[in-house]
Amino acid sequence: MIREFRLPDLGEGLTESEILSWRVTEGQSVTLNQVIAEVETAKAVVELPSPFEGVVTRLHEAEGTVVEVGKAIISFDVPDAGGVPAPAAPAADAAAQRRQPTLVGYGAEPEKAGRPARRARRGFVSPEPAVQPAPAPVAAEPPVPEAGAESAGTNGTPAVQERPRSTPPVRKLARDLGIDLSTVDGTGPQGRILRGDVEAAILRSSAEPSRTPDRPQPVVADAPHLGQGREERIPIAGIRKHTAAAMVSSAFTAPHATVFLTVDVTASMNLLEKLRSRREYDGVRLTPLVLAAKAVCLALRRHPELNARWDEAAREIVRYRYVNLGIAAATPRGLTVPNIKDAQDLGLRELALAISDLAGTAREGRTPPAALTGGTVSISNVGVFGVDAGTPILNPGEAAILALGAVRRQPWEHEGGIALRQVTTLSLSFDHRLVDGAEGAAFLRDIGDVLAEPAMVLALD
Repeated sequence: MIREFRLPDLGEGLTESEILSWRVTEGQSVTLNQVIAEVETAKAVVELPSPFEGVVTRLHEAEGTVVEVGKAIISFDVPDAGGVPAPAAPAADAAAQRRQPTLVGYGAEPEKAGRPARRARRGFVSPEPAVQPAPAPVAAEPPVPEAGAESAGTNGTPAVQERPRSTPPVRKLARDLGIDLSTVDGTGPQGRILRGDVEAAILRSSAEPSRTPDRPQPVVADAPHLGQGREERIPIAGIRKHTAAAMVSSAFTAPHATVFLTVDVTASMNLLEKLRSRREYDGVRLTPLVLAAKAVCLALRRHPELNARWDEAAREIVRYRYVNLGIAAATPRGLTVPNIKDAQDLGLRELALAISDLAGTAREGRTPPAALTGGTVSISNVGVFGVDAGTPILNPGEAAILALGAVRRQPWEHEGGIALRQVTTLSLSFDHRLVDGAEGAAFLRDIGDVLAEPAMVLALD
């Protein structure tokens, strides 16, 4: 029996993935759960296991192709119940072939008859952290005529023009960003416009040069000395595409505010040196980022308003009673922000090990999708690049992000005199809808106090 395997949703409603490499060839026998391909989603590189045991009959897509979720990518000749391969199913059984088993972590089975299920309305987030299943697509709404929009009907009478198919949250996002949905091509089922289509549209509009209609553009003659090969065009895809869309959405949705604090962290650097000599920290990579992560978890106990998100649809502020701490990681494929689940429960050693493991997995491109979702607050360690400070952009859905600058020896006031001290600058960006300036400043001050004098944990713990 010929069975097709369709590209599954690998988490959080992703709409497409790029096939990086095939691990099998046509005519090859495969076993159940054998890795058949390596694909790159908008968030991570994922290995696809085979859902069947049989013989590969066809690879539908070439390496390097971006494939939409639900499209067939590979076919298998699967033995029937008696163990003998069956002939290809007739066309009448095509609908049955489209059904495939749901694999672990792959989200829901494709909907039947082309009718997507309606997304359940989100309520208040449970205080206990949990990995939620990938949400089903939102049901397409029936076409609604736009006021005043008419076109000629088939009988010569005016006919109303259909409004572009989308959902209320997507239409609101388009209004907020100033995007006309009639100019957006939908990539969802039956041409429905998805959130990612709106975000891609704002990226395109921001990249296009502005033109003044009543002023002709100057014509510049080709410069012969430029020649060919002086420009390189790189497709916007995968992690970089997702990151760009997320940052544009965050910047246009959440009103950012940033505060800065320069801190003498000599005591913290001395503490790290002492800990490295202890047996229980043997082999553990201790860095200023580890102390900053611990300080963030402690400070959030006193300032829960920074561990929250703005739920526009429910008109609610959701405060978390746990900390899924995101660590921004620069990788060859682009920026990712995997998070450490329940970081508030980890000691300094466990937190250091978790950060090292997270960073190593991200650099290898092996971060699982679950680690890239559900974050509540983030840290960006710009100091590793020799940068003193910055204005970080919020990870979408989070209320705060801390940037940790480089630690430098410089003259500093100390005990009534001037001495060479180790100093760093902290930058905190926050969503001003959720956090007032005074609250953001107090939170940053608490973090700075812990890094300036680690014994302050006794007052905050």
